[in-house]
Amino acid sequence: MKTKNGASVSGRRLAWAALLLLVMVGLAITLVPVWVIQPFRPQSQRELAFSYALRSWSPLVTLAAAAIASALVVWLWRGSRRWWRKAALIVVITPLLASAWLARQNHFEWMFKPLAQAAYARTGEAEFVAGTDMVMAVEHNGEAVAYPIRLMAYHHVVQDEVGGLPVVATY
Repeated sequence: MKTKNGASVSGRRLAWAALLLLVMVGLAITLVPVWVIQPFRPQSQRELAFSYALRSWSPLVTLAAAAIASALVVWLWRGSRRWWRKAALIVVITPLLASAWLARQNHFEWMFKPLAQAAYARTGEAEFVAGTDMVMAVEHNGEAVAYPIRLMAYHHVVQDEVGGLPVVATY
């Protein structure tokens, strides 16, 4: 059976299947790294390596997937007579276009917001730090600061100035 533009029904079904597969690949390659690298979740070395590999390939893969999917959408659009099929094409390709955009963003930075204005407390006044807590310490020009690891677990990054020197402490 042929449609109005000469394509077979099985060809259109195959195009829809390919379109859905491209959308799933695009979403997976951008969302798996977000899932693996999230605050307060333990990660293995293998998971991190896999996540960073996906992250490095995601801009190229999502761009290629979006280009191929766009060609499929145009082809399917021309053969669609019903408005709801055209609407379905738009709904299906939108997540892929969003993942192509997300692949070019540093979404890890969104999850780990730097602590831009670190506040100081004298050792005796810092009731929120136990004597057994691990800290990262920086000393420069006679000024010393300590960043408790337990408090940095969410932010992972502190921008500060120690002894007149701008520093970035990261965990």
